Amino acid sequence: MMAARLWSLSTSIAGWHGDERTVGSPLNDAELIAVRRTRLFGATGTVVMAIGALGVGARPVVQDPTFGVRLLNLPSRIQTVSLTMTTTGAVMMALAWLMLGRFALGERRMSRSQLDRTLLLWVLPLLIAPPMYSRDVYSYLAQSEIAINGLDPYKVGPATGLGLEHVFTLSVPTMWRETPAPYGPLFLWIGQGVSALTGENIVFAVLCHRILVLLGVALIVWAVPRLARRCGVAEVSALWLGAANPLLIMHLVAGIHNEALMLGLMLAGTEFALRGVYANGPLLPKPFVWPRSRDDWARWWPMAMLLLGVVLITMSSQVKLPGLLALGFVAMALACRWGGTVKAFFIAGGSLTAVSIAVMAVIGWASGLGFGWLFTLGTANVVRSWMSLPTLLALGTGQVGILLGLGDHTTAVLGLTRGIGVFIISIVVTWLLLAVLRGRLHPIGGLGVALGMTVLLFPVVQPWYLLWAVIPLAAWATRRSFRTTAIVVTFVVGVFGPTANGDRFTVFQILLATAASTVVVAALIAITYYQLPWRKLPDPGPQTDVAPLPRPVRVEPSLPCPRAATADAYAESP
Repeated sequence: MMAARLWSLSTSIAGWHGDERTVGSPLNDAELIAVRRTRLFGATGTVVMAIGALGVGARPVVQDPTFGVRLLNLPSRIQTVSLTMTTTGAVMMALAWLMLGRFALGERRMSRSQLDRTLLLWVLPLLIAPPMYSRDVYSYLAQSEIAINGLDPYKVGPATGLGLEHVFTLSVPTMWRETPAPYGPLFLWIGQGVSALTGENIVFAVLCHRILVLLGVALIVWAVPRLARRCGVAEVSALWLGAANPLLIMHLVAGIHNEALMLGLMLAGTEFALRGVYANGPLLPKPFVWPRSRDDWARWWPMAMLLLGVVLITMSSQVKLPGLLALGFVAMALACRWGGTVKAFFIAGGSLTAVSIAVMAVIGWASGLGFGWLFTLGTANVVRSWMSLPTLLALGTGQVGILLGLGDHTTAVLGLTRGIGVFIISIVVTWLLLAVLRGRLHPIGGLGVALGMTVLLFPVVQPWYLLWAVIPLAAWATRRSFRTTAIVVTFVVGVFGPTANGDRFTVFQILLATAASTVVVAALIAITYYQLPWRKLPDPGPQTDVAPLPRPVRVEPSLPCPRAATADAYAESP
């Protein structure tokens, strides 16, 4: 019953600007003008963000290219003004994104190329801006430098491996200078290449990591519309909520987080794997022969797609472990196609697990880092994040105990609540996997819900972790309740949550910047009220002087498990 209710999130589309399985008509002239103006308004916001970041961004302690340059160094001397600019720019970009939703979810929708150009224009100003909202990129640099020096980044931290006076260590936050790397060997292996290329040039190295982020974003933009098509969701709608989400622009692009690479590899791998799973005919040709002709290669195509997908998903887990969840749902989709039996479950799960372990072993051997990452996965647990439900519950319980005179038992309660959270995650993920195995839930929906539950009950949650769930769910869930929740969370967490871009500010500075930003945004709304689509545009009515708009084209969702092909496919596959 619960699985059917979850599946209905994708197949029941009522309540949000019509049927999602219909590709809307093109925009009219008035709407096209509104889209261009909205695009420019959002781009202006990211430009303002980039300028403000010169003062309040996570600039390096040494080798700061703005130091001593009169014009570029000015924002750092007026930090409250810079904080106001960054906050104002983020709100402008988020409001522009919200206005674009009118043209991504309505009966008449913007084209894919229009949305792609909008996302590119909003991202461009941030490419050369200092890192924002986080200093994690400096930890990436330090841990990669440790590895290239022949030390084990899973055993020593930046202070021990590089020394306190090293240019990378100086920019790493104090609490992370003694901790080992919590990231997978593939990411650190790529980081070694960056270190070999850039040496100790911290600015060049940061820009290289931003290029890696752009590669991940490009994979997300490629995969999301294709996954949405599988679920019967309009491509533009999924891209607007997922890839163009302000959280992605603010925290992945501006903040330079490796979640972009993890999500890109995971989603691209899932798309390739499902191509193989849902292809017509058997996965392996019968009789078994090595491909020699074009026809032989065509028969091997489904298996090649499945293996490529498994490799990419495993690579995503070697950046950050949560990407491995996708492999479980691909395996259950494969077992479902093979009949959903116990035998199919063990064959599909065992074979994909074997391939994944082999890929991990190759990456560990080639990088020289082995499997040490398995012992540092809990490194981030030292952070007590208010966004984590188990952590928030423990902190609240600890404070109640202090007020009642029972002492501070926060640490003990924290261990209990986090353990319960992990146990609940395992139960829910297992249930979702079984729902996919039985054909009651689409694997994309199962993956999105599983990642959402993981984020909700994870011991540590950062703002950009929400993208783990939002992006895959954008390609599957279409009910108004989900989208409304995603929009509210984006604004609260993405815009109003981070008040300091990697630096510490006084409460007075934060309040002053927030008040000033509110006044500026209110003034911009008043000035642009009739130029931007703050309200729904009036219906132009029938247009007799132009050719009629083409009829909408329906995009039907693929079934979560194509039962019609189950018997033949399983009979001819191992």
